[in-house]
Amino acid sequence: MPLPSGYRGSARAPVIPPLNVQLRRGASIESSHRVHVVVCDSRGRVLMRAGEPDHETFVRSALKPFQALPLLSSGASEAYSCGERGIAISCASHAGTPSHAREAFRLLWNAELESDHLQCPIPVGARSPLEHNCSGKHAGFLITAKKMGWPLDTYLRGDHPVQQEVNRRVAELLGLPAEELVAERDDCGAPTLRLQLAQIGLLYAHLGASTHAEMEQISRAMLAHPELVAGEGRFDTELMRRSHNQVISKGGAEGVQCLSRTGDGLGVAIKVVDGARRAKQAVALHVLRQLDWLTPAGLQELEEQLLVLNPGVHLAVEGELR
Repeated sequence: MPLPSGYRGSARAPVIPPLNVQLRRGASIESSHRVHVVVCDSRGRVLMRAGEPDHETFVRSALKPFQALPLLSSGASEAYSCGERGIAISCASHAGTPSHAREAFRLLWNAELESDHLQCPIPVGARSPLEHNCSGKHAGFLITAKKMGWPLDTYLRGDHPVQQEVNRRVAELLGLPAEELVAERDDCGAPTLRLQLAQIGLLYAHLGASTHAEMEQISRAMLAHPELVAGEGRFDTELMRRSHNQVISKGGAEGVQCLSRTGDGLGVAIKVVDGARRAKQAVALHVLRQLDWLTPAGLQELEEQLLVLNPGVHLAVEGELR
């Protein structure tokens, strides 16, 4: 699957090492994590990087804003009065609080569907699949299927029209035939895609570019309701709050983190090789500082909240994007 930028195979491309995140206990390094990072524009060009732009990984939950595209293009969002809150919860990896569960339930209720239609798991200790962190995404799939007259009981299958439409839209953004996309089952049961890091960065460049009406709706909803996208005290929510409605942030499992700034047409994709969440957050703040996308005060608040783990224990990032 070639990079849209034509990056792969360039004999002139210099070797730029991945970033290194260190867990420091006092003056000693206790653990370290290697991290690949790319910054892409909406034409697919790799503008800055550390590590390998063609490193492949599953995009995991960072795919959710693009999995919400059929919700808008089908007319389901308008037909069932989703509003910005409904769009935001469909993109969420939320905390499963009552307010999150209610918002996912509202999507189903407006389409005259029940929570029993959801096929995401019931979390341990919970009572309903509405409390699963992906319930909003699943509700979005279901109401899209309801609007289009597609089957409801097979909405997670790769050959279901909802999933085929997700693949078609993603492939269109990447400039690839949809049949070249590699999909596997995510932990919630829905398909996720295996992409090169620069391709993930390209998707997020499109998300922030304000040139696609549906993606502008999605980015606007996420920034207007960051508390629904993740939750109080969670990285994506706190970052978007401090960005003054400028920086979109969406993470995924196994060390995936993506960023975009509205109007810039630039996307950032981060992958921690060993999947550590703490490392991806440290690198995201490191990149935000280098790109000057957040105020010094906002960065300091986030670093104090997220990077100081215990007295005398903190995270430090070595290396720069070039």
